[in-house]
Amino acid sequence: MRIAFTKMHGLGNDFMVIDCRKRNIPGLSRIVKRLSHRRFGIGFDQALILRDSRKADFRMDIYNSDGGRVEMCGNGIRCLATYIWNRGLSKHSPLEIETLAGIIKPERIDGLVRVDMGCPVLEGREVPTTMDGLIRDYPLKVKDRIFRITCVSMGNPHCVIFVDDVDDFPVSEYGPLIENSAIFPKRTNVEFVEVLSGRRIKMRVWERGSGETLACGTGACASAVASHIKGLTGRKVNVVLKGGTLRIEWSRKDNHVYMTGPAQEVFKGEVEV
Repeated sequence: MRIAFTKMHGLGNDFMVIDCRKRNIPGLSRIVKRLSHRRFGIGFDQALILRDSRKADFRMDIYNSDGGRVEMCGNGIRCLATYIWNRGLSKHSPLEIETLAGIIKPERIDGLVRVDMGCPVLEGREVPTTMDGLIRDYPLKVKDRIFRITCVSMGNPHCVIFVDDVDDFPVSEYGPLIENSAIFPKRTNVEFVEVLSGRRIKMRVWERGSGETLACGTGACASAVASHIKGLTGRKVNVVLKGGTLRIEWSRKDNHVYMTGPAQEVFKGEVEV
């Protein structure tokens, strides 16, 4: 079986995009896991599957590089929207795209893509964690350290930790341990954040099922929310990632988080599986 695909990225967070509106690919999870390998496959952080939807313009299914399906990807939805617009599949802006996290609405803004990411979830059980209420500065012991964690869901779970020097922080050592902590029943994404000013933060991310990536859109949103509820920043922040910068606004008016950033195509191809 041959699969046509498009390679895309949002700030270096890279994706294999497959149009499955008119075909079914059996064993997709297994195929994604094999093709994600950066030496023996195509190499990507997530696979984005375009499908028809009865609720919205389209549906986006998301698979991490370990083959697991996840709820939402901020950089991914910007890429999928760009894929749709570039091929004339819809002229709608904003688009309505169904995800496991609900219907997300990306729109074109001055050559970038702005996404209404909805309201952040701060109730611990709904993130989900094993704890009730707002989880802000909760002490979590991991190996030899105690981290003060703040938990946010942006349709998927995030654990935000503030550090003094994010560039030198051992993300690959502590990221997987926190991801798989018993307090996160569905595991979690982990953001390590350094506050640069009241309007600018720097972030590295350990993504659930993918490891450290160059950017994470939902992680940038969660970090902006956590920064504000801790009184470290305002509601509008630039989030500096390894792959570039995202503009995040947590609107006081409607409580929604808005993310603005680029999306680019890299190449198209076919692969036999």
